Amino acid sequence: MDIKLISQLREKTGAGLNDCRQALEEASGDINLAVEIMRKKGGIKAANKADRATKEGVIAVAGDSSKLAVVALACETDFVSRTDAFRSAVQELADKLLALASVEAFKTEAEAYIKDELTMKIGENMVIAGAGIYAGAIVGSYIHSNKKVAGVAVLDGGNAEIASDIAMQIAAMSPSYLDPSVVPADVLEKEKEIYREQLRKENKPEQIWDKIIEGKLNKFYEDNCLVNQVFIKDDTKKISDLLAGNKITEWKKYSL
Repeated sequence: MDIKLISQLREKTGAGLNDCRQALEEASGDINLAVEIMRKKGGIKAANKADRATKEGVIAVAGDSSKLAVVALACETDFVSRTDAFRSAVQELADKLLALASVEAFKTEAEAYIKDELTMKIGENMVIAGAGIYAGAIVGSYIHSNKKVAGVAVLDGGNAEIASDIAMQIAAMSPSYLDPSVVPADVLEKEKEIYREQLRKENKPEQIWDKIIEGKLNKFYEDNCLVNQVFIKDDTKKISDLLAGNKITEWKKYSL
């Protein structure tokens, strides 16, 4: 039996040399049939790949402007993340999540599928790096061209184009908070402490500190709060201008 073929099967399955040799002999050298034989016999040990780092991957979405599923699947190498087989698998997982409508149920099924089938097919360790279901009056999404960064925005009104633009903003600008009202008090106090120390070192008169600090806080909100951010597609507008009185009820950034 060709040792290279045995090595390939061992890499795919994590099984021992003898088990791989026997399976290939039984399959007359057909590696795919050998994998099937070993699965039936319980001879595959895909878990041995589980400690490999998963630093690459892609994100896929499924659904429409009222309900959306997002799945981020991580793998080991950029080479695999670019293959049609891997990207098709991620899209199938997103479709599955949309149909199940339960992240918990999806993760249970997806983990079993990855362990029992996909790892053997792709040949790398893979993990679900993120998964979510979003529903509302208007749901928008954006995936960057490299499929490694995505944003989702759910609005209580407006239209799909605006929701998608806001999703792009989320993906590109990584806001930490929705608006100033949800910034924790301790975070604000820490910022003020930093500003006061800066002003002290600059020898600014204390009587004007409050006004300067107010301006610095507004810049902090503009950098870190989604609705206060300058719109990346039109710097004459802020995200609050796009909303036109509507509200963002849910939002999230995904990245690999």
